[in-house]
Amino acid sequence: MASASLQFFAFILALFGVFGDITATLLPNWKVNADVGSNIITAITQMQGLWMDCTWYSTGMFSCTLKYSVLSLPVYIQAARTTMVLSCILSAFGICISTVGMKCTKLGGDTDSKSHACFAGGVCFILAGIFALVPTSWYTSEIISNFLDQTIPESSKHEPGGAVYTGFISAAFLLIAGVIFCTSCFKKQQGAWIYPPKQHHLPSTEQDSNAGYNLKDYV
Repeated sequence: MASASLQFFAFILALFGVFGDITATLLPNWKVNADVGSNIITAITQMQGLWMDCTWYSTGMFSCTLKYSVLSLPVYIQAARTTMVLSCILSAFGICISTVGMKCTKLGGDTDSKSHACFAGGVCFILAGIFALVPTSWYTSEIISNFLDQTIPESSKHEPGGAVYTGFISAAFLLIAGVIFCTSCFKKQQGAWIYPPKQHHLPSTEQDSNAGYNLKDYV
């Protein structure tokens, strides 16, 4: 019962991780630059994401421009696009597979099949968490290095936006959920290996008597 409750808790964490992963991939505020200038009334907030760049004016105007050209983008943005999409796909697969392998569901057939499905779902969550953690870390490293570079003007420097923090939290949720799913299945299999089923052996005298009885029947 405790293992089923733990799996359900991991499934809830995985759901939050999937939603956060998709949200972080689509949000345009991976890095933000606030240019107040001499007048706060005409303040401009520039946001750059994986798929579009947006500008928000303090007057209420909001405009976005899609990034159509892939080859013109920096390498870390291209890598972030690919890995975040893979993370979303793997996490979605993990949700479907772990639903079959959870003990609180009636899907998946016998116990061994559900255990294998549970382990496969945990592996998908772990891979999805790694694929989400790598681009967010790389993207944050690029932002910090550009911010500390003295040769770059202040107007071109940015700070990490909300999408980066969402990506970090989602990756943590997916990794924790994957570890819980894999650990719960591993403990069960390890117990079966340590304590194998006992085999009942008949005493030697009883086996000899049964053999003799069988021979007499054939005479």
